[in-house]
Amino acid sequence: MRANFVNIFDKTVREAELVSTDGLIRNIEITGPENASLPYILPGFTDAHVHIESSMLTPAQFARLAVVHGTVATVSDPHEIANVVGVEGVEFMIKDGKRVPFKFCFGAPSCVPATIFETAGATIDAGQVGALLANDDIGYLAEVMNFPGVLHEDPDMIAKINLAKQHNKVIDGHAPGLRGKEAQKYASLGITTDHECFTYEEAREKIDYGVKILIREGSAARNFEALIPLISEFPDRIMFCSDDKHPDNLVDGHINVLVKRALQLDYDLWDVLAAACVNPVLHYGLPVGLLRINDPADFILIDNLTDFNVLETYLNGELVAQNGVSLLPDLRSEQINKFDCAAKTTSEFVFSPGKSGPVKIRVIEALEGQLITNELIAELPDAAGFQSDVSRDILKITVVNRYQNTAPAIAFIKNFGLQEGAIASSVAHDSHNIICVGCDDASICDAVNLVIEAKGGISVVSKNKKHILSLPIGGLMSDLDGYTVAQAYTDMDRFVKQELKSTLKSPYMTLSFMALLVIPSLKLSDRGLFDGKNFRFVSNIIE
Repeated sequence: MRANFVNIFDKTVREAELVSTDGLIRNIEITGPENASLPYILPGFTDAHVHIESSMLTPAQFARLAVVHGTVATVSDPHEIANVVGVEGVEFMIKDGKRVPFKFCFGAPSCVPATIFETAGATIDAGQVGALLANDDIGYLAEVMNFPGVLHEDPDMIAKINLAKQHNKVIDGHAPGLRGKEAQKYASLGITTDHECFTYEEAREKIDYGVKILIREGSAARNFEALIPLISEFPDRIMFCSDDKHPDNLVDGHINVLVKRALQLDYDLWDVLAAACVNPVLHYGLPVGLLRINDPADFILIDNLTDFNVLETYLNGELVAQNGVSLLPDLRSEQINKFDCAAKTTSEFVFSPGKSGPVKIRVIEALEGQLITNELIAELPDAAGFQSDVSRDILKITVVNRYQNTAPAIAFIKNFGLQEGAIASSVAHDSHNIICVGCDDASICDAVNLVIEAKGGISVVSKNKKHILSLPIGGLMSDLDGYTVAQAYTDMDRFVKQELKSTLKSPYMTLSFMALLVIPSLKLSDRGLFDGKNFRFVSNIIE
């Protein structure tokens, strides 16, 4: 194969003849200087931290979409499906991923459930984590979200960290906003990465403690603008990731989008390619080729070093995508799930504050492009029977336990902007109960029941219409063709914005994180309103 060989290690671009046989690079012969009439060959991209389940696709279907954009590997935390069905879910992800040549590196989930303040479908204890880490198919200990447990030296959490060290497996971090001595202690236990930094200053500090920083651009959470300056200062300590990416966004682009964006901002080509191609492979010890003799023949062809359009993607020497078309097979998958709650009635969503007259309530403030929230205070003239105040964009939010029949948890939220109806989802990090936000109790009940009837999915209810995208695998994933799922999701997302008037860029993705208790400040568990700063439940009513 003749192409311009983009050698990231030597920082050179020269015409070369590459030979690969039996899935390996056998020879690279330099034949001249850069030749602009030829395509450019370089290692494929690696997503350094992603939850495949958030794409609503199986691993095999995720790969079909990702290779089109030049992605050849992911570092994948399967804790979403693990929170639903436990170790069986991790095994499902590994098995499904092996059906395609894509290089999946799955981790052993460290925090299932994420906290003790919510109901999950499963628990993975230290013994089970140890058994997973002993498996060659498991590459690392997945994000240690329970940073309070680390700081307070919780025995179970420390045991999992020590097991990872015993098995020589990398330990991933997750410590949003953690600074100072606490961040230093967290890192000192061997935690090597963080994808949750809010600011340049936070990330810069963690680098001093030995942590590598992941620049994240997902469907809801983004820190590219804040953190990209670090790539010039610490090119060997930066990686790119998506974390959570919905199917419509995956159709549009993946790590290639971050590469293009960084280059358009005039960041150094070699620093950018190190973050996108090399650093994750070296950090996690991935079996991914970097265009060296005897490496696996995993590489991409692009048109030029300015536009960076992916022409072809190869895995183990096999052409898997060409000119925007995936050549990986469209495969159906096994359906595993855990869903055991009965349909709800409208009366179950009535807000009962226990008092009448004017009150002050806590309100979750959702933030565009962030997983963190703020706590706001709102005054209600009369809380009894209060549903929503569309004029002030104070809407009711509920979390319904999907694993057993219990009363829905109820709170209030701002910044969804809905003018009518409701949206619901069984994708609700990390325990994946049913989460719903809406303008009235009847719509909320209808949206929740659509999800219950389908045993998982995302739904939308307006005055006149009801829609559901079923997710029969764990209530998280579809086994249908990824492009079909992406189009169905796009249609629902458009309906929420155009008909219900949501002002959010990704309303479903944002909704899915409103139950993520390990991210401050105010979130909603199936057990009640939760203060993520102080790790305690709080009342809706401020006395």
